Amino acid sequence: MDSARTTAAIQEYLDELAGITGGQQAEPVVRGLLSRSADRLHVLCAALLHRNYPRLARPPMNLQSDEMLSAVVERLIKALRQARPGNVRQFFAIANQHMRWELNDLARRLDEQTRAMDVTDLIPASPDSSQTQLSPIAHRMYQAIDELPQDEREVFELVRIQGMTHPESAQILGISEKTVQRRLARGLVLLAQKLPDLDPRFASADGSA
Repeated sequence: MDSARTTAAIQEYLDELAGITGGQQAEPVVRGLLSRSADRLHVLCAALLHRNYPRLARPPMNLQSDEMLSAVVERLIKALRQARPGNVRQFFAIANQHMRWELNDLARRLDEQTRAMDVTDLIPASPDSSQTQLSPIAHRMYQAIDELPQDEREVFELVRIQGMTHPESAQILGISEKTVQRRLARGLVLLAQKLPDLDPRFASADGSA
C-alpha cells in the first residue's frame, strides 16, 4: 500500500538523519524527508485548521491549508537541524506541535488586530474650533496617539484622522505603501495596548456608556 511505502520512506530518512550531527549536512536529508511527507503533513494541517481553528479560515485571515503547510515546513526545517526523531510517530508528534504553535501565533495575531480595530472604532473626529472641551475618553485617545512613536503617529494621523488613502500618505511621507501599512498596523497594536479598557460594546466616542 502507498501509506506503508510512505511510512517506510519517512523512516529511512529518519534513520539517515540520526547519523548526521551537523545542521548543514542534515539540510538535504531534512528537505527530502519533508518532501516525502508533504501530502500527509498537508492532510494534518487541513484537519487541524478546520477542526480546531475554523475562524482562521474565515475573513479577515482567510488562511488556506497550503499556506499553513508552507509555514510549518519552514518551522520544521529549523527544528530538525537539532531534533532527531527516532521514528515516524515522533516525527509527526514534532510536526503536530509546530502546527499548533503556528496556528496559535496566527490566532494571537488576529486577536491583536481585532482588538486594535475595536480601539480605532472609538477614535473621534478631530475637534473643530467650536469644541471647547474633549470628553475624558477622547482626551485619553488623543494622548495615546501623541505618545506613539513618530513614524507610527504620522501614518496614523494621516490615514485614520485625516482620512487619506495609503497611496496619498505614502506620497506625502516619501515611503512605500507597504511601509504605510506596516506602520499603521504597529500603531493600531500599540493603541490597543495603551487603551485596553476601551471597548466599543460598552462605551461611545463621546465618553457616554
